[in-house]
Amino acid sequence: MSAEAAPSLVSPVSTSRHSFEAPLRLGIMASGNGSNLESIAQAIADHQLQARIQVLLYNKPDIQAAERADRWEIPKHLLNHKEFASREALDEAIVALLHQYQVDWVIMAGWMRIVTPVLIEAFPHRILNIHPSLLPSFPGVRAVEQALAAGVKIAGCTVHYVIPEVDSGSILMQAAVPVLENDTPETLHQRIQEQEHRIYPQAIGLAASQVRSVD
Repeated sequence: MSAEAAPSLVSPVSTSRHSFEAPLRLGIMASGNGSNLESIAQAIADHQLQARIQVLLYNKPDIQAAERADRWEIPKHLLNHKEFASREALDEAIVALLHQYQVDWVIMAGWMRIVTPVLIEAFPHRILNIHPSLLPSFPGVRAVEQALAAGVKIAGCTVHYVIPEVDSGSILMQAAVPVLENDTPETLHQRIQEQEHRIYPQAIGLAASQVRSVD
């Protein structure tokens, strides 16, 4: 496990009309490219989302998400899932780090591991995930390939709350993407990702506003 600097802001605190509210403290979890990490960080920098990225947790060495974290001066920690005896043990380490960095919202941005109640119960109704399909259609892995194989005309992406059942939590926000006649998994996924980058920061803000309204 690598441990860098202490928690810091990824951008200055927003001066928007919501500036009287404390910034959300986000913990990002990623397993790959990290493009959604980038879009969230950019939304914060552009004062579109009042939040701080406290830490990036990633489970594979040498992934691009870690490089993006370095560029944004976001603290990062490698938790290689291969070094843990069970999913629960990994999640216990994740929870400990998220608490260490005082995270109050957990944002899965391409986290390719099934999480357990250990994590879910530590952050009840505070874990979000983005999935490259219009759930409940095509849950699980290779969602874009599933959509193309089914011959659908509309694909898209979904931000949802995380529960123990994979890709089954309450839907927070969706965006539709037309499937073109000559689409490949790569071209369709690229266009879906453009919508992911647009709606994920919005969905995070929406989720927080719903909690505040209840409080």
